[in-house]
Amino acid sequence: MEIKTAEFTLSAPRESMCPKDTKPEYAFIGRSNVGKSSLINMLCNNKKLAKTSATPGKTLLINHFIINREWYLVDLPGYGFAKRSKSEVARLEQMIAGYILQRKQLVNVFVLVDVRHEAQKIDLEFINWLGGSGIPFAIVFTKADKLSGGKLAANVEAYKKVLMETWEELPPIFVTSSEKKLGRDELLGYISDVNKSLETE
Repeated sequence: MEIKTAEFTLSAPRESMCPKDTKPEYAFIGRSNVGKSSLINMLCNNKKLAKTSATPGKTLLINHFIINREWYLVDLPGYGFAKRSKSEVARLEQMIAGYILQRKQLVNVFVLVDVRHEAQKIDLEFINWLGGSGIPFAIVFTKADKLSGGKLAANVEAYKKVLMETWEELPPIFVTSSEKKLGRDELLGYISDVNKSLETE
């Protein structure tokens, strides 16, 4: 897939205020410091599309970007370590859950995971929640350029092993680096294939 146009559409505080459109949506989410904005900008070949910040947790709304006027890339707030009050955390969790569970146009959730770290409880809980809710998802390892080839492969395998403790079948898994543009073609190819399958339904 070649991305010719990527445009910001709107930011919504809840699912009911998202675009009134039937185009397929692909949501990106992960812990606050996982490199989500950098990955989105790398995928779209636009360094300024999603706002990157030195302070994790700047995304506080459901952000829609229309890609090639054919599908939406949705930037969801991160979860985890950003310094937030309990009420703010509860509001964000409610917003994320509302979008994921109620948005009929949502086709797939990409869960971003920092490949440098072993499996984190917060990520596993979110992944298991998606599975239990029947939401199609894929795992996207980020920051692959920070590890050597051997360590990278070992970390991915270790993560798969943890997942296999609770999953009979693994979801699609992608290894990416925003710096090296690693995994870009694979991710966009996956989205393209899903879009094609939707057209034939």
